[in-house]
Amino acid sequence: MPDFFQVKTYLNYWLDSVNEHSLHSPFLYDLYTKTINVEPTADLEIEKLRMDLLKTHREIDVQDLGAKSKHFSSGKRKISEVAETSLSNIRFSSLYHRLAEYTQAKTIVELGTSFGLNTLYLSRTKSARVYTFEGSATIAEVAEDTFRFAAVKNIELIKGNIDSTLYSTLSRIPKVDFAFIDANHQYTATKKYFEELLMKVHHKSLMVIDDIHASPEMDKAWKEICEHSLVHTSLDLYRCGILFFDPSLTKQHVVLQFNVLH
Repeated sequence: MPDFFQVKTYLNYWLDSVNEHSLHSPFLYDLYTKTINVEPTADLEIEKLRMDLLKTHREIDVQDLGAKSKHFSSGKRKISEVAETSLSNIRFSSLYHRLAEYTQAKTIVELGTSFGLNTLYLSRTKSARVYTFEGSATIAEVAEDTFRFAAVKNIELIKGNIDSTLYSTLSRIPKVDFAFIDANHQYTATKKYFEELLMKVHHKSLMVIDDIHASPEMDKAWKEICEHSLVHTSLDLYRCGILFFDPSLTKQHVVLQFNVLH
């Protein structure tokens, strides 16, 4: 159930959000109408894996390395319950894939693998390699099974605390075309991940941050990141935020309606 902060931030989002009729930038209009606010395309193979996870009642011990779970009071959790509360729905999984395709991303970095469904959607990006990071050993084991069932070859799963694994992995990646931050969900960690990824992005890169209004910490981190000198355009879809680094774009922050599939 949403807390008072989330209700307040959603109300602000609802009051501030605009659709294509208020977008005067041709770049934003095309992006919004052709990539963001379009009907999601479900990958049937991935969605079957989602249904399998939702039916798997085996218990695993999960260590929360970041913000404590709002849904669980102990580390022992059923896979089905974690899947129900933690996985992005088709609407957002499909969005992340479309955004990666939009950037023609060849190198994708995902922080926070969970059970790997968003990872699989990102792996469908043509000619892309996905580096995905998961801090929980037991969650990573389930993700590995998910990847085996899907028989994918372009995913590298990096296990362990992201605070330790991200820098060393980025040191062997020349550049990052698409980055997705969905891990830890605390102010300091989110800012740290952003700064480390910033060293590898280029002017055509795109970065997505999940749960930007999930807590006062995340809200603060998001607002400060939007003000960074290298962020030229930022888009707020409430659930997630999208960052562009192209200096040819006008410095602006836009709150966008995301009405598809209510």
